[in-house]
Amino acid sequence: MCGIAGIIARNARNYQEEIQKMTDALAHRGPDSSHAEFYENAALGHRRLSIIDLSENGTQPMFSNTKNECIVLNGEIYGYLAIKDQYADYPYHGSSDTEVILAMYQRKKEKLIHDLPGMFAFAIWDNEKQELFCARDRFGEKPFFYAVGKNNEFIFASEIKSILASGLIEPQVNHDALSHYLQYGYVSTYQSIYHNIFTLPPAHQLIWKDGKFSVSRYYSIPAKDRTMSLSEAKEEFTYLLKNAVKKQLVADVEVGSFLSGGLDSSSVVALVAEFLPRQTTISFGYDHKESELKYAKEIADKYHTNHIEVHEKKQDLATALLKISPFFDEPFADISFIPHYEICRNARKDLTVVLSGDVGDELFGGYDFYRVENTLRNHFSYKNIIAKFGLKLYQNLKETSFVTKKNLAHPHILDFHQNFVRNSFNKEEQRSLGILSDYLQPYSFTPDPDSLNDIMRVDMEGYVPGNMMVKSDRMAMANSLEVRTPFLDVDFAEFCIQLPEQLKLNNEHDKIILRESMGSYWTETIRNRRKQGFGMSVKTWFDEENLIRLSDDLLRNRDQKIFNYIDFEAAQKFQKKDHKHWNLLQLALWAHNNQNVL
Repeated sequence: MCGIAGIIARNARNYQEEIQKMTDALAHRGPDSSHAEFYENAALGHRRLSIIDLSENGTQPMFSNTKNECIVLNGEIYGYLAIKDQYADYPYHGSSDTEVILAMYQRKKEKLIHDLPGMFAFAIWDNEKQELFCARDRFGEKPFFYAVGKNNEFIFASEIKSILASGLIEPQVNHDALSHYLQYGYVSTYQSIYHNIFTLPPAHQLIWKDGKFSVSRYYSIPAKDRTMSLSEAKEEFTYLLKNAVKKQLVADVEVGSFLSGGLDSSSVVALVAEFLPRQTTISFGYDHKESELKYAKEIADKYHTNHIEVHEKKQDLATALLKISPFFDEPFADISFIPHYEICRNARKDLTVVLSGDVGDELFGGYDFYRVENTLRNHFSYKNIIAKFGLKLYQNLKETSFVTKKNLAHPHILDFHQNFVRNSFNKEEQRSLGILSDYLQPYSFTPDPDSLNDIMRVDMEGYVPGNMMVKSDRMAMANSLEVRTPFLDVDFAEFCIQLPEQLKLNNEHDKIILRESMGSYWTETIRNRRKQGFGMSVKTWFDEENLIRLSDDLLRNRDQKIFNYIDFEAAQKFQKKDHKHWNLLQLALWAHNNQNVL
């Protein structure tokens, strides 16, 4: 895993200082080395975390054999050795996956992107064409930001802080992004928090030429479901998942696994055991009765792993927030980012690469609210009195306690999902804060508002890249750790996205396909588990005096930068030690961390 940066401009060698500042800002992403290369009109920079081809042959920026092309890559190309065989006529100098992309580019140019698997964000400068070709992976695992500088320079980097470090941009806050953040707790994957710094969305490519650039989608997730039986699905599911895990174990360093003791991570660890004689697993847990550590240890014992347990230690949350939040560059309110940072920090003591069980819930239907939405759709119409009566009944159930009177008016489960699930501030509350935007994130397909599978597709294109992958990438890279996600292998993910709903969940069971396919790999205790959250509750965290003191410093002082963007008086009404309070605190932290550029 690495950090990339570049400036496309005339007399590019004049930007040596700017490129150095940009790569220095990405040192945490690649502590092993720093390099830059220059053409007349292009400057490319790179920070390296050595994973594959640890020799100097893997150094980036990497020239092609003709020196006409030069690439900077952040990510991993899974199964690249098989791809390399298809381009055997290219005169390779090393064994890295980066060089394979150069071989593909020479033969197929931009069309290579349709055959490229893995997690990646890269840029290729073609000196003969005087053209820059950039692309980001299908599910948004790796980030890519870009901007146009004050002298019309085209600037790109892995993180916003790197673009700001160039000194070529004066950022302007994006109120559409603020609106999305206040509603969902993260910035849309189609935007950045700044109006004049952009993100290349997942599954998109960018071509710069003659001072202009165009952005286009090169991939869309499958929009139609397949028809198949459970027995057929189980066989294909197991084959594809084993293949995904096997491909992601390729590295010139040890590959370990995160192990929560849940169904997803337990499945990954079980399959790794089929390919490695011994693996290292690492678990994080809070020392309370709901801790997951006991479940993780069951799986670790079953597969005789070198198991590392990270126990939560009583810490100053305010200090932790001040230390960790700057790695995001944008406001981010997912409450699990602190424990995620801690498990990554501890993993890095022994490992450089780990596998994660992320995205299983979105692919297999693992969240409680999916089951609630399924029940509401099957038994009630939102448009009649019976529905209102039924929804009131659901308010009394633990897993559906989030159903409130305000949601009775939503005519479809998609409306319910988008307007309440994971939501914080509704439009009326945003207007009270002074945010008037009505931004709606685009999707690659038109969702059926009564389809549960389309709700999962919406989450795959919105929540997964905008929240989950941002958290995974930033917290891992903050600790110079590479995290790989086997469930996002394109062949496996596409298969799961197209599975019929009834093979994912019903009113009684979730993750049906996973349970049927992988159940024999688990212990009896794991087989009977329900989903459990990662971390303590927000209310518990607000019981700490230091956190309240930090909150008061940031949210009860009119002079704080946050109040350049939201109304001070209105903000006082939302400080009730709940998710809205937490959301505002993270926004205030972002403004505080970036006060020198705002």
